[in-house]
Amino acid sequence: MASSRDRQRKLARAKLDRQMARRAAATRRRRRIQAGIGATLALVLIVLGSVWALGGFDPEPKQDTAQDQCAWTPQDASANSHLSDVGTPATTGLPTSGTRPMTITTNQGAPVTVELDLAAAPCAGASLAHLAGRSFYDNTKCHEITAEGALRCGDPSGTGLGGPTYTFFSENTPSAPASPAADAPVAYPKGTVAMISSPPGANGSQFLIFFKDHRATQPAYPIVGKVTGGLDVVEKIGALPTVDNGSGAKVKPQTDVVIQSLTVGEPGSAPAPAATTGAPAASPSAAS
Repeated sequence: MASSRDRQRKLARAKLDRQMARRAAATRRRRRIQAGIGATLALVLIVLGSVWALGGFDPEPKQDTAQDQCAWTPQDASANSHLSDVGTPATTGLPTSGTRPMTITTNQGAPVTVELDLAAAPCAGASLAHLAGRSFYDNTKCHEITAEGALRCGDPSGTGLGGPTYTFFSENTPSAPASPAADAPVAYPKGTVAMISSPPGANGSQFLIFFKDHRATQPAYPIVGKVTGGLDVVEKIGALPTVDNGSGAKVKPQTDVVIQSLTVGEPGSAPAPAATTGAPAASPSAAS
């Protein structure tokens, strides 16, 4: 009997030992798995931290395209009879770097050639090209010689209220000087071409060509380019006598200054060669 009970105890003991061994092995496996998971998580955190430190989670920078930059704001022609509906510029594939030539042929002598700065004012460049492509400026008058020393053009109505049925925001407006105007640097050097709008910031078709340096305590005109040829013609126009424009201001040129044609060439192309007479000259095809 004793022998039988001993065997049962031994079998029970052996079974318990096997159970304990299995439990120990399972515990070791769990610890190994937990250790592996912990190490993996630590590695993942290290990698994520490195990516974050290097800016990997920063938003993707927007591409420098006119599609992202330009917003053409519709204007109601029924509220302003001086506006002309010529559509709006394209919103894709617009150049935002380099330059573009613009040629203004007037009845006052050789054409005036301008280099549009597409990097600093891509929306203004796109708008000018769009309007030129629709002959918006052809046979219109430059209706004002401003007190700042600039020729104001681009309003077919000649009232200062005209333009297309869209506006766009200002680009490349000079910063206000820290010193008084008398000592401030020139904000608009002679030959500067800038947009002008009313109210400021709602640009359309009107632009200024400065025939003398202008200092400004609060610059309001966004610069779109510079004259590359025919500045003497602009200076000659700037010296014309002025008469009342109907509002009591003697700013209208006494002699009509007519833009016979205004064209904008392809980006990167050269300006059209200046003609020697006031007749319209061959120039690059307008692009929109």
